Amino acid sequence: MTGMAAASRGRPQRVSMQEHMAIDVSPGPIRPIHLISDYFPHFYPFAEPAQHAPGPRAAVTPAIHSAPQPQSDPEPEGDSDDSTALGTLEFTLLFDADNSVLHCTAHRAKGLKPPASGSMDTYVKANLLPGASKASQLRTCTVRGTRGPVWEETLTYHGFTRQDAGCKTLQLCVCEDPRLRRLRRVPPLGELRVPLRKLVPNRARSFDVCLEKRRLTKRPKSLDIARGMSLYEEEEVEAEAAGEERGRILLSLCYSSQRGGLLVGVLRCAHLAPMDANGYSDPFVRLFLHPNVGKKSKYKTSVRKKTLNPEFNEEFFYAGPREELAQKTLLVTVWDYDLATADDFIGGVQLSGRASGECQQHWRECLGHSDRRLELWHPLDGAPLQLSD
Repeated sequence: MTGMAAASRGRPQRVSMQEHMAIDVSPGPIRPIHLISDYFPHFYPFAEPAQHAPGPRAAVTPAIHSAPQPQSDPEPEGDSDDSTALGTLEFTLLFDADNSVLHCTAHRAKGLKPPASGSMDTYVKANLLPGASKASQLRTCTVRGTRGPVWEETLTYHGFTRQDAGCKTLQLCVCEDPRLRRLRRVPPLGELRVPLRKLVPNRARSFDVCLEKRRLTKRPKSLDIARGMSLYEEEEVEAEAAGEERGRILLSLCYSSQRGGLLVGVLRCAHLAPMDANGYSDPFVRLFLHPNVGKKSKYKTSVRKKTLNPEFNEEFFYAGPREELAQKTLLVTVWDYDLATADDFIGGVQLSGRASGECQQHWRECLGHSDRRLELWHPLDGAPLQLSD
């Protein structure tokens, strides 16, 4: 046995084809052999002469240099390069909790990646998510012909409360001006999202953030979709449910001791539900003091065309002693004006001593103090309001 082993060491070892095919095969995944010549150089007489140079080190060294080196995952590198190549956006956010206002100031962008069209006419579009897309979209003016546009423009969201700050996200998109491509929807050059719960009320915070690609989500609309079809849609969160809020209204109440009555100011509405086919509404507000008779109990504001964030700044007067007004109910409703058909109901709110929450508090505080103007935002109820005698 010892002699056979010595003899085998003296001549080249022969390997069967079965043994050759079993190389690097294990119960786990099969790993490919990068260079079989590392194991059996005599199987490759056509290899380079340098690989068969005398000496074991000379034969192995070229194989080590030619073997592929381990590489990192290309996906993270690609994402990082893409996000950096898209450019950066500088902006400032300020949540004015005292006035229920969110200010977003778009300062400038740097190093924007030119689109396929070659045009560099850009603007910033802001959107509050979740929410009605048209009502919460604001945009800056367009700056033309530069990869480093400077806007220095402030976008303002009225009716933004502490509850909104806790659950909403601000989406900012740098977009190409589609004035020459009105029939084609142009994707944004880049976007970013900021959770607004991180904001400290009444304290400005500046950002300088890299833009990212538009996020896509795979959402099959029904179970009847053909297999193999990939349906990708833009991730825009709109109505959360059928009970999506219909908007909100800013009302001011003041009992005037000099005039002997109640002054009701309809200041503005925000984030109204769209009622027209163009995605907007033509809103106006109706006021009704119940119970009361005559035209003096009903008022109506003017109509604001094609907007979901109308500003009215109109004031109306209801005469009467404070004790009598405390027993009545003020019904405020918002409507969409239609020329040929009946007006569409958007939402409403009731203010009275029998109401609940902030509606009751607003009404009682107003009638409890003379010559003191109180402003408060009220969410609109989408269900038709019913008055009880």
